[in-house]
Order: sequence, then structure tokens, then C-alpha cells
Amino acid sequence: MKRILTLAVIALCMAGGTARAQMTNEARMKTFIDALMKKMTLDEKLGQLNLPGSGDIVTGQAQSSDIGRKIREGKVGGLFNIKSVAKIRDVQKVAVEESRLKIPLIFGMDVIHGYETVFPIPLGLSCTWDMQLIENSARIAAVEASADGINWTFSPMVDIARDARWGRIAEGNGEDPYLGSRIAEAMVRGYQGTDLTKNNTIMACVKHYALYGAAEAGRDYNTTDMSRQRMYNDYFPPFKAAADAGAGSFMASFNEIDGVPATANKWLLTDVLRKQWGFKGFVVTDYTGINEMVDHGIGDLKTVSARALAAGIDMDMVGEGLLTTIKQSMKEGKITMAQVDAACRRILEAKYKLGLFSDPFKYCDENRAKTEVFTAGHRTVARNTAAQSFVLMKNQGNILPLKKSGTVALVGPLADNKENMPGTWSVAANFQKATSVLAGLKEVVGDKVNILYAKGSNLDADAAFEERAGMFGKALGRDNRPADVIIKEAVDIAAGADVIVAALGESAEMSGESSSRSNIEIPQVQKDLLKALLKTGKPVVLVLFTGRPLAIKEEHASVPAILNVWFGGSEAGYAIADVLFGNVNPSGKLTTTWPQNVGQVPIFYAHKNTGRPLEEGKWFSKFRSNYLDVSNDPEFPFGFGLSYTTFSYSDITLSSTSLKGNQQLTASVTVTNTGNYEGKEVVQLYIRDVVGSVTRPVKELKGFQKISLKAGESKTVSFIITPEDLKFYNYDLKYVWESGEFQIMIGTNSRELKMAKVNWVK
Repeated sequence: MKRILTLAVIALCMAGGTARAQMTNEARMKTFIDALMKKMTLDEKLGQLNLPGSGDIVTGQAQSSDIGRKIREGKVGGLFNIKSVAKIRDVQKVAVEESRLKIPLIFGMDVIHGYETVFPIPLGLSCTWDMQLIENSARIAAVEASADGINWTFSPMVDIARDARWGRIAEGNGEDPYLGSRIAEAMVRGYQGTDLTKNNTIMACVKHYALYGAAEAGRDYNTTDMSRQRMYNDYFPPFKAAADAGAGSFMASFNEIDGVPATANKWLLTDVLRKQWGFKGFVVTDYTGINEMVDHGIGDLKTVSARALAAGIDMDMVGEGLLTTIKQSMKEGKITMAQVDAACRRILEAKYKLGLFSDPFKYCDENRAKTEVFTAGHRTVARNTAAQSFVLMKNQGNILPLKKSGTVALVGPLADNKENMPGTWSVAANFQKATSVLAGLKEVVGDKVNILYAKGSNLDADAAFEERAGMFGKALGRDNRPADVIIKEAVDIAAGADVIVAALGESAEMSGESSSRSNIEIPQVQKDLLKALLKTGKPVVLVLFTGRPLAIKEEHASVPAILNVWFGGSEAGYAIADVLFGNVNPSGKLTTTWPQNVGQVPIFYAHKNTGRPLEEGKWFSKFRSNYLDVSNDPEFPFGFGLSYTTFSYSDITLSSTSLKGNQQLTASVTVTNTGNYEGKEVVQLYIRDVVGSVTRPVKELKGFQKISLKAGESKTVSFIITPEDLKFYNYDLKYVWESGEFQIMIGTNSRELKMAKVNWVK
């Protein structure tokens, strides 16, 4: 007993010591920044709020550039998307050696899904349902970016998105707030680690705050309008989770909320983010976000700049509205010095937390840049992660995995195009180092398999569309011969093959920012190619590239095997070959619902029931909530994904069917690998609150576990459920749970579930 008490005292002392150290650090930071700000002029304070682009910076010419002049004058707080230690050191030297107060700059970049070692696009990465893999991807991105001079990333993007037309769905984690929250936490941990003063961690910037993923008509930058109850229950949770995880900064979104653009929305930026959630970091606008409010129609540049600062914006990306207009607004009494000081202090605190005042050049070690970027170890992790992200949508007749013998015809506009493999928002990638599907297949199988190749079609029949879809160095090398000639060439090659692999779908820039689509099908010219390949009678495997859920009802019905590979990153070609030939058993699960056609979107699993729900098992019923021309069902449900093996689920075992107060419920199932391969399965827990004071979704994800089972092996998977898992924001926006009946559902996806009922009272 004495030993236990002694250990307890030691633990308390250690905890107290940690708290005291933290207090001491905060006190030191406050003392330092107080002293610095007393020396600063108003112009220098406003300069800290200014984030221009890298502009005309060229190595060795920082001093003579326009940006260099502004830095010397104290009019720049940071720069973004400037790459390389040499350039960043040059610019930082101007700041700390030639400006009056020698305040270091912060350097940001869109490190979205990897740096030079590129991981799958975020939507693909989310389909691993593996938080450790996801955290590791952010950790490697932080190591590489920091080795190249970067200390701040505009990631993670945690917008909930339920409309496949919206191009930026590719950058997020899908439709579910619970899963999105877990991924947000993992990404922040990966970027920031446990100590931001280390030179291999970088500050996260959570975006786009908020509701951007619900843009009307799926059109980028468009208006968003929704109830606050939906905001709090569905769209806010990943942002709050990221704030709770300690994210250092947030980025305001482009859209409006309640008629006020997010960039000037005081309720959003101050009342919710700072007061309700206790966020202590700084908030930056998106690119020219302040200036764009003029077109929103809420005032001229001076007016919107003042509104942004008053609302809680701390840093102005590119627009320079704060830099050029706030002094006049102060003279007019619309902005106070206290508001300027608050924003300036948050920027300085971020730099202090990053250790830049102690060592402005801590991220400028050229040895790190040479040895820690695009390493063999990082590439191996990226390759494995990509393979885990792929979703097997169909495998009729067990065509996959392919035999490591015979002849394979590889066909399609994305089959031999390494530039598109990294996907959208891969700004630091070296496309020449990426691996195409053709190169990956040839290297993985060597001389065991004869690989034949033909392009088969262009990306799209419209050359202008293809040009828009091949921006940023990702052109597809258009073939100007007639479409039927290109198809015939592919069919002729396929005649000599045992199996056809068709690499089709979207190009990298058909999704992402400003890449919304009203038609979310595979382009018709590729459909024509696929039909011609199917007519050969050869087995066809569709390797599907996409940055969004696509409407592939026709392909699902006609093609025997479909492997969705998203955009797998710099190692995509190897990872695709690994899965096609069975070196890796696919285990990805969809984090978005896939519609039958575009008319069903927005579509998501956690919908409400309505007062006239369609009867179970029916396709159509008059005066019920349904369509005349298509069923309500999705083509593929949330959480869906096949494997080369099969899994069976037992019925659910509950520790109790009647609970009270803060008791815990244990819900268990036994999962058995009933196939012939070792495989991974994501076991998913959903809960339905059957009766509530407000209407509740038909089911909500509340837990998941990814397990590995050998052929024939069984494992019992248990979930501990507490009243915390039953909580939601009610009509009064209070976070509560209510007594009543709850359905506990566990299964392989949101549609195929075992169900049990419990009664839980307060």
C-alpha cells in the first residue's frame, strides 16, 4: 500500500510539474511577446497580418525583389508555396537581418497528402480506415516539408461532403462526421507531433471553416445554407476534433453562412471557434478571401477588411486588405488597436511556438533536405498505404487477383501516365519520379507476365475539356487520330491477351478545387472503349481512377471486376500492381455513398426517415419518398468494400438490453474469415436513436475496428458504448442524450448489418 501511495504521489508531482512547465512556457511566451509588441509600430503590427504569395522570389535575389522590400519594411508576416531551403533561407535572412525588429517569417505550403513522397488523395486515404496509417502519412509529410524549409501546412481539410459534384470532395475525408473527426485528430497529430519546437514538425491549418462541403449544386465557392442543428451535428464535429487535438491554425472558408461570408462571420470565428471551443491559435483567410467579399456584396475593400478583422480573422492571404485599409478604419473608429493587437499577438505566438524566435533558420538544414525527402523508406510506406486505400467494388468469378503468368493487355488513357498518379493538390510532387500503372506492372511481375499496352482512347472526346482536365503539368498526351482507330488498336492488342486491365476514369484535375462536375459518369469516349473491350469476350478488370464518387451503374452491371484506386500518389503504379496480382489483399472501404446517377445527389447514409418513408424492400410506392425512375438505393453504400477473401458475422451479443444512467454497454460480434486468403476487415458500429425530441438519422457511425484474419480464423470484436456515444445537439443546441430505445448495428458496411435493441434510461 505504501508503494502504491508513493507512486501515486510521484505521478501527481509529475503531472503538476508538467502543468507548471506549461504555465512557465506560456508565461515566458507572454513576457517575450509583450515586450516585442511594445516596440512595434502600427504598420509593423499590420505587416504581421499580411501573407502574400512567394511572388518573384528567386534564389539569390530575395533582397532585390518586391517581396524583399516589403519584408525589410516589416510589412510581411509570412510567405506560402515557396519551395527549397535555399530560397527560404534567403528570404528569412532579409527578415531577421534587415528588418527593424528582425521578426522571422512563417512559411506555409499546400502539403495536402504528402510532400515529394505523395500519398493517396485524402478521400482515398480515408478509405483505409486506419488511423495509424493516416497519422504516419502526415508525419512523413511533415518530416519532408520541414526538411525543405516549410513550417506550416494548409491541411488537414476536414469538410464533410455529401455531393459528388463538388470537386473538392477529393481533398476531404468523406461524408461522415465521426470518421472525419478521427481522421482530423490523426492528421493534426501527424503534422504537429508532440513538440512544435522540433525541426521535423510543422503547424497544421484546419480548413475550410466551415460548411464549404455543402456548396449548393455542388458548385465550388457557391453559397451554403443550412440549419444550425445540422451544422453542429454533421459539419462542425471534425473541426472541433481538430481544435481539441491542438491544431495551431484554422483557415476560413469561401462560402457564406447565414448570409454572412465565413471570412467576416463573427459568430463562426469568435463565438463558436474561440468562445465555445476554446481555440487559441490563429485564423488565416483562404486565397484573397477578404477581397472576394466585395463580390459577395457586403461592402468595398475597406469595409470587408474591417469586418474580417472584427470577426476574428488574424492573417490575410494575398489580398492585403488588412495591410492597406485598417489604419483608415481605425481613424474612423471602426477598428480598435486592441483588435489589431489581438490578431498580431496570435501570429507572433505561432512563430514562438514553432521556435522561430529562438532559431529562425531551424528549418533550413540542407543536409536534411538531401537525406529526408523522397527516401526509400518513405516511398515504401506510401506504396503500402496506397494499396490499403484501394476499394474492390466487384470481383465476379474471382477474376482478381490476376495470375502471375500469361499475357495481360493494359489499356486506357490512364495506363501509362505517371503525371496523373499523384492526384490533385500535389504541389510539391516531382511528377517525373511518379510511377505509372504500366511501369508498376512491369516491375512487380517482371518476366513472369507478358504486358501489352495500348492507349485505347483519349480522356475525353472534347479536346478543350481534356486540356482543362490536364492542368498543372498533368497533360495526357492527346492522340488526334479518329476515336474508332484508337479503340481498334486496343482491341487488336487485347485479342492476344488472357485478361484485359482497363485503366479508366477521371484525370487528376477532374476533381479538386474549381473542378466541379454536373456529369459524374466516366467520359463517353472511355465508355465506348470499355464496351469494345467487353465485346472481345475476354475477362475485363476496370481499374478506376477518380477523386469523387462516380455514377458507374452501367459499368457495375457489365464489368466483372472493378478496383477503385482513387489517385494513389507517387507510388501508385507499384501499389496497383501489388493489389492486382495479389501481393496485397485490398481492404479499403468507401467513406462516401456512391449514387446510381447524378440525380440522387446529395446522397448519404445517415439520412432522416421522413414522414413518408419508402417501405422496406420496395422500389417505388406512390405518395412515398422516392423517385419515379430510379430506386432510393445507392449503387454502393457507405462503408462498402470487398476483399479477395470473405467474412461472416455472428449475431450481436449485448452485455445488457436494459441500461441506466452512465452504465456501459458492450456489444460484440464474432467475425470469421470464410475464404482462402488472409485479409483485413473494417468492422463498423452504427447506432440509431429510435425516438428523439428532434428527428434523428436512420443510423450513425459510432465506432470501427480494422482487424486482420488468416483464412479460417475467427475473432470476437467488442465495442464499449457509453452515453457519450448517444449524444447529439438538440433543438436548443444543447449536447445531450435522451432516454429511450436504441438500435445497435454492427457489420461490414452501412447496409449489411446485424442489429440488436437496447433500452437506455437516465
